Amino acid sequence: MVTRKPDFTIGIEEEYLLVDLETLELAAAPQALMDDCAADLQGQVSPEFLQCQIEIGTRVCANISEARDDLKRLRASVSTHAKKHGLAPIAASCHPFADWKEQHHTDKARYNALRQDLAGVVRRMLICGMHVHIGIAEKEQRIDLMNQLSYFLPHLLALSTSSPYWQGEDTGLASYRLTVFDNLPRTGLPPRPASWSEYERSIRVLIDLGLIEDSSKIWWDLRPSARFPTIESRIMDVSPRLEHALSLAALTQCLTRMLWRLSTENKRWRLYDRFLVGENRWRAQRYGVTEGLIDFGQQSVIPFPDLLAEMIELISEDAEILGCSAETLAARDILKHGTSAERQRATYASAKASGKSDRHALHAIVRHLIEEFHADL
Repeated sequence: MVTRKPDFTIGIEEEYLLVDLETLELAAAPQALMDDCAADLQGQVSPEFLQCQIEIGTRVCANISEARDDLKRLRASVSTHAKKHGLAPIAASCHPFADWKEQHHTDKARYNALRQDLAGVVRRMLICGMHVHIGIAEKEQRIDLMNQLSYFLPHLLALSTSSPYWQGEDTGLASYRLTVFDNLPRTGLPPRPASWSEYERSIRVLIDLGLIEDSSKIWWDLRPSARFPTIESRIMDVSPRLEHALSLAALTQCLTRMLWRLSTENKRWRLYDRFLVGENRWRAQRYGVTEGLIDFGQQSVIPFPDLLAEMIELISEDAEILGCSAETLAARDILKHGTSAERQRATYASAKASGKSDRHALHAIVRHLIEEFHADL
């Protein structure tokens, strides 16, 4: 019987796109930029699949305050070094007008293998995400909490949506990123293994057949980490604003603790059919926070402000204990000012209303994203 209390440490990984400050188009990261970042950030920065991407990861943080300090330092460092090369990072899951066919993958063994294995599908991976790790030492707890936390993945996605545009067109979706990502194998909502051993047996089948080298090639929306004693939420778009990213991380941390707390009271969150949770996932992907999600207990679509209010109340005890009440309450700011997807559309509409061409309106979105990246630094 599992009795160990998790420490609920938190780690945040973010992927950024690099844009030219003059043309606002995507630009490959110069080796000198990567070298400077590597020297400054000591193992907390790495290239990504495409040359125009860069990835950062915080240290293992005891609380959201530590995560804020580290993430702010990482964002500021990447920005400072990028500026030396006439570049700027943006934290949006899709560039508004870039063409994926014009991008090149990073010449690195892992990415060369991905290009070989996934062929044309992976070439379209001009997308960025945010991953949140929550420390859970016990393996069985990781599986149990993963199975329950999956219910809330659409809620987190809805708040994070930052990819409405693709190749210069408004897709009508709040998160077009998932449309691209879901073309890869081993993606989407996670299955529900009954135990850690069942999870390992399933993964071992693919490893023993030589199809994957380890579980890092499992890209579910939520998974036990391949490298750390954590569960890793991968559903969220990356957030342009630092404080919004921290609110989403705090919500993830508190929801995980709330589900663990229920277990100490001999309770658990009801497991709904993945088909039903998948419907909420689609609604979040399509609408963000504007059309609400399904409450399966009430069997009705609930406006997102009501859902967020319920969620904040549900985790209030956990937020207080974890020291992140302010950050969870600040999630209301996303509703007040709109998700990034909504803010990008508003920027485009404002530019068009002032007489700008479609191209210049798209450029205005990139400038807006650059400003938002630096707003909280």
